[in-house]
Amino acid sequence: MAPTEGEKSRLDDAARAGWLYFIAGHTQDEIAKMLQVSRASAQRLVSLCLAERLITFRLEHPIAACMELAARLRERFKLVHCEVVPADPAAPLSNAGIAERSANLLESTLRAETPVIVALGTGRAVRAAVERVSPIERPNHQIVSLVGNISADGSASFFDTVGRLADRTGARHYPMPLPFLMSSEDERNRMVRIGPIAKVKAVAERADLRLVGIGQMDQKAQVHVDGFVTREELFEMMRLGAVGEITGWAYDGKGRLIKGGTNRRLTSIPPQVPAETLTIAAAVGRPKVAAIKAALAGRLVNGLITDEATARAILD
Repeated sequence: MAPTEGEKSRLDDAARAGWLYFIAGHTQDEIAKMLQVSRASAQRLVSLCLAERLITFRLEHPIAACMELAARLRERFKLVHCEVVPADPAAPLSNAGIAERSANLLESTLRAETPVIVALGTGRAVRAAVERVSPIERPNHQIVSLVGNISADGSASFFDTVGRLADRTGARHYPMPLPFLMSSEDERNRMVRIGPIAKVKAVAERADLRLVGIGQMDQKAQVHVDGFVTREELFEMMRLGAVGEITGWAYDGKGRLIKGGTNRRLTSIPPQVPAETLTIAAAVGRPKVAAIKAALAGRLVNGLITDEATARAILD
């Protein structure tokens, strides 16, 4: 017999409580305050979540509010893939939820017996997703980087992901052994034509899945905080209209790639415009809303994994 509306609502509450407890790591007292219920009710909801197997190692019950937001995003932006996870009221910038769902996407792709190519961007959300992927032997698969991972001072990015995922899968992997930015456009053009680099690019262009992060272009832009662009380079891109970046490629409020600035010297694989390969962005947080919305409007990505607070802000 199909569950009643009241039973569905109760399961939604139980799934939300289970997510806050098992994934976001909150205590039952904290969950009670967030859900505005008593501690005893919070405890019962967590127990119900376990009893109904709504959560094992991952959230298995799709919360109705999240499903509705995902459906609206899919319709508005013509997405081929969209997942919305519960928001963590105590940590609105936490990427735990989107990392868990992104890891699930990676695992479902990598479980294929036939060879697949997974292309990865960089950043905190993508790195967190890779860390959650369960080990699986897939030596016939290929993992390829979309972005140069060396900063101006010669150091490698802490958020490099390709080697980490290769460790978990035994897959052949292709890092992008280039500085994030070259000193000039001519130097960039020469470097990307070098044989091994051209081969990495060719592998990336055949990818079955691209998983990328989205960065905002403001004074807290990750590409600046992590040392890949200088303050002056960041401000130049902002003057040119940049609101966001994907693998370093800056774009404006309509999702159009900026024609000047650091985009002329960037070694990363350019986004497909419009995205044809399954290209999923994992991004969360109000500071990124303008960047996410522009990427969706410009068809730089055709899929999104985000949380419900960010989803509502994008749809407003």
